[in-house]
Amino acid sequence: MKFIIVAALFSVALAAKLDEPIAIVSSNIEMKEDGSYSFDFESADGTKVSESGSQKQVGPKPEDIGTVSKGSYSYTSPDGVVITVNWVADEKGFQATGDHLPTPPPMPEHVVKMLADLKAAGVL
Repeated sequence: MKFIIVAALFSVALAAKLDEPIAIVSSNIEMKEDGSYSFDFESADGTKVSESGSQKQVGPKPEDIGTVSKGSYSYTSPDGVVITVNWVADEKGFQATGDHLPTPPPMPEHVVKMLADLKAAGVL
């Protein structure tokens, strides 16, 4: 019975340790009157986040204003590999890049030629 109680207390202590918050070791935030901003932080477990953005006309009308942003984040996966994602969010949408992300195969040569012919014909 004593063994079960000790094991239970050990399990509770271990679970409590796993739920401890991770310390932020650096943090910077900057916001300007023109709407631009930047921030970055790093935590004690090596996680890093960085982002910056600004206001931009994203459409044909002067009132078509939006925020365009870019940034990156990295963390260590459970198997010890550092994962890094770089990204941009603008009028073309959200685009992320990273060595771990899948990439499409190259377009076949005949498709490239067909698209060029269609563009030359004014169809595209």
